[in-house]
Amino acid sequence: MIDSRAILDEFMSGVGKLAETNGSVIGKFVDLDGAAGVEGEVLDAKTKELICVGIGINKICKYCITVHVNNAYAAGATREEILAAAEIALTFGGGPALAYSASYLNAALDTFEHDYD
Repeated sequence: MIDSRAILDEFMSGVGKLAETNGSVIGKFVDLDGAAGVEGEVLDAKTKELICVGIGINKICKYCITVHVNNAYAAGATREEILAAAEIALTFGGGPALAYSASYLNAALDTFEHDYD
């Protein structure tokens, strides 16, 4: 069974450890990645996070999928909207994207769905 909270914690802890010795580089990445969840002039935070979910699936990254599903929920996305973003990613990612969606996406959807109600 996949523990999405443990994956999220593992990622955040790892980023924190990297920041201890490479703070300026990690800080710049976090600022850049964090911009995905910020309201923009053209796209809102929810739309940006849905795009990030799709990219995470396409890149076959369990951490990206987990973090951005959580962030998408936090930005007000519904399960259906996240799944719609995933559907598009699957058309480009093929079998590996399907495998990660069947496992990590489903686990993150179930884990974080009601955290922001």
